[in-house]
Amino acid sequence: MLVSPSTHHFADPLPLRSGGSIRAYDLCYETYGTLNADRSNAVLVAHALNASHHLAGHYAGQDKSEGWWDNMIGPGKPVDTNRFFVIGVNNLGSCFGSTGPMHVNPDTGRIYGADFPVVTVEDWVDAQARLLDVLGIETLAAVMGGSLGGMQALSWSLQYPQRVRHAVVIASAPNLTAENIAFNEVARRAIVTDPDFNNGHFYAQDGRAETKPKRGLRIARMIGHITYLSNDVMNAKFGRALRQALMTGVDEAGDTGLPGAGGYRYSTQEVEFQIESYLRYQGDKFAEYFDANTYLLITRALDYFDPARAYDGDLSQALARASARFLLVSFTTDWRFSPARSRELVKALLDNRRDVSYAEIDAPHGHDAFLLDDPRYTGLVRSYFERIAVTETQGVDHE
Repeated sequence: MLVSPSTHHFADPLPLRSGGSIRAYDLCYETYGTLNADRSNAVLVAHALNASHHLAGHYAGQDKSEGWWDNMIGPGKPVDTNRFFVIGVNNLGSCFGSTGPMHVNPDTGRIYGADFPVVTVEDWVDAQARLLDVLGIETLAAVMGGSLGGMQALSWSLQYPQRVRHAVVIASAPNLTAENIAFNEVARRAIVTDPDFNNGHFYAQDGRAETKPKRGLRIARMIGHITYLSNDVMNAKFGRALRQALMTGVDEAGDTGLPGAGGYRYSTQEVEFQIESYLRYQGDKFAEYFDANTYLLITRALDYFDPARAYDGDLSQALARASARFLLVSFTTDWRFSPARSRELVKALLDNRRDVSYAEIDAPHGHDAFLLDDPRYTGLVRSYFERIAVTETQGVDHE
C-alpha cells in the first residue's frame, strides 16, 4: 500500500489548556482507505510518544518506510482499510511534520526552541477535531490508540462525546503513576543537562550552527526502552550473554582477557553485555531522528494527563461524560501501563453503565506488546472492528 502525507495550515489560533495559544500552525496527516458516502466509516488513530502520522503502508521509492502500525492497519488487516477511512495525525509539538519546536514562531520570526508552548493531550484532541472539521467528518466510527495514543482516545470520548461512537484504548491508563513520572523526569534531566542542549535553543539560527544534544537523547531513549520491555523478554533475548567479540577475542599474549571463572573484563568504558549493545544501538538511532524539545513536551503531556483531577480524583465521575462504546486491552507483562490501570477504567465506565469490552492478553512482550503480532490480540481487534463495520457503517445500530 503506497501512501503519501498531507499538510493542512491553520491560520486561526488554537487555545491551549495552559492559557496560551498557538497560531499559524500546520498539522501533518495521512489517510488510508475511502470515506463512504455518509461519512460514517472514519477511524482516527492517535500516536504514542515517538511515533507519527505514518501509521501504515510505504512511501513511493522508499523501501524502509513502513508505517509504525502496519501490522494493524491496511487492506484485509484488523483495522481494514477496505472498510474504514483511517486518519493518522502528527501532534503539535512533534518533529515529524506538524508545527513543533524546530519551526519558526510567526510572532517573533525566530525558531521556537524551548519557547514552544506547553501542550496537553486535550490540546492535541482539540487540534485533531479541527482537522476532522476540515475533512468534513462530523462523527468518528472509532478513535483508537495505544499507550499515549490510548490516552488521546479516552480524552476524545470525554471532550467530544457526541463525535465518537467507539473508543479503543490499548495498553494505556487514566493517568501516570508516580513511578512513570519518575522515569520521564530522569530522561528529561538527561536531555536538559547535556552541554549541547543550550537551554533548548540549539537549532541553527542567526548564523549559529545547530548543536544537537545527542548524548541526552541517547540516555533518554535507553531509559525509556527499558520500561517498554518485560523482564522475561530481556532475559530470553539477552540474558547475561557477553558480546561475541569479547567472548572469542585473544590478545597478542594469547590471553582471552576474560580472567578466571567469572569471565569479565571489568571495563568501565567498553560494551560487554549484549543488552548494553542493544540499548546503545537504540539510543544512537533515536538521537539521529528525534528532537530533544519534542521529547520534553510529549513526556510532560503524558505526566499532566489526568481527567479525574477536576473531579477530586473520582474517575467514575470524570468518565460520566463519555457515551461511546469501549474496547480496552491490556497485557499481563506490561508493568509500565499495567492491567490494573485498564481495570480502573473498566470499573469507572461500568459505574456509569457504559458498554465496555475488556481483554487482558497473556503476552510476554511488556508494553511493546501493543505494537506486535499476537493472534489473540489482533484477532480481538479484528472482531471488534468487524462488528463496528456492520453496526456503525451500515446504519444498523447508531444509538
